[in-house]
Amino acid sequence: MKKISLYVLTGCLVMACNGRQAGNAPAPQPFPKVSVPGVVQDPQERVDYMVEHFWDTFADTSRTAVCDTALVAGVRKVEVEDNYGLFATLLDQASPSAARRAMVRLYEKAAACERKDTSSNVFETVVEFSAKYLYDPNSPVRSEDRYLPFVELLAASDVVRPEMKHAYGFDAQMCRLNQTGTPAADFRFTDLKGRTRTLYSVKAPYTLLFFSNPGCTACKGIIDDLQGSVRVSQLIDSGKLAVVNVYIDSDLDEWKAYAVNYPETWYSGYDPDYAIRTDLLYCVRAIPSLYLLDADKKVLLKDVPPEKLFSVLEQL
Repeated sequence: MKKISLYVLTGCLVMACNGRQAGNAPAPQPFPKVSVPGVVQDPQERVDYMVEHFWDTFADTSRTAVCDTALVAGVRKVEVEDNYGLFATLLDQASPSAARRAMVRLYEKAAACERKDTSSNVFETVVEFSAKYLYDPNSPVRSEDRYLPFVELLAASDVVRPEMKHAYGFDAQMCRLNQTGTPAADFRFTDLKGRTRTLYSVKAPYTLLFFSNPGCTACKGIIDDLQGSVRVSQLIDSGKLAVVNVYIDSDLDEWKAYAVNYPETWYSGYDPDYAIRTDLLYCVRAIPSLYLLDADKKVLLKDVPPEKLFSVLEQL
């Protein structure tokens, strides 16, 4: 929590957008930092407070400020993006209920700016950065669980163009698949010896579900890191961790030729039914994709960035 405390700064005023003003260009305003009340002492409660009130002053509709291609609510857009990255990091540390409230609050405040003044770019900026940081499969702080309440509101929003609502609705549907805390979808896979297995037939206190492709550089990096981890090897050897490594595409000759790279202690196989792709059992928007499941196959980590996965595995 020492790192978080660096961001608990005195709040400063900033104005919400009301179009571009005439005359000389105004000096950019700093992004307003959250001021946590002194009575909030519990570290988790302080994080929860910060995420819920992170955007309160920035998106205050009672004030006016310049918006253009470089400024959003009087703040440089690049600075707004930097702070969204901080917000996304704090979301990951917030309790699930506080994170959900924070995303609903962010949508409501941004939408209020849009309703007040359609020339404001607060809403468009918030939507852009929410997708970039929370939903882009290459984001190191991505979280479909955190993005879900926000994109659900976009799909039903009165300030979203009608042609975009269907796309947001589809994204919400993808985010609902295999949410953290819910049972992972079961599926069949054929292993290297031609045997048919299911995800739920693999018994272990923890299961690492790894969607990978042969020849994928990032996948090979994860394979090497897993093999090189003393702690992961201990977990596998003791039976506490099972690795289910599944190929979900169609070039089986390439996959079989590459299979020598997979450790013999893993459950490596391919999806013979193409069910993961065609039936949308999982939202695999990019390869590699990693899930951590518990003994009952409930999702502990969903499409987790490798760095976070290894941090959790080291602590099991």
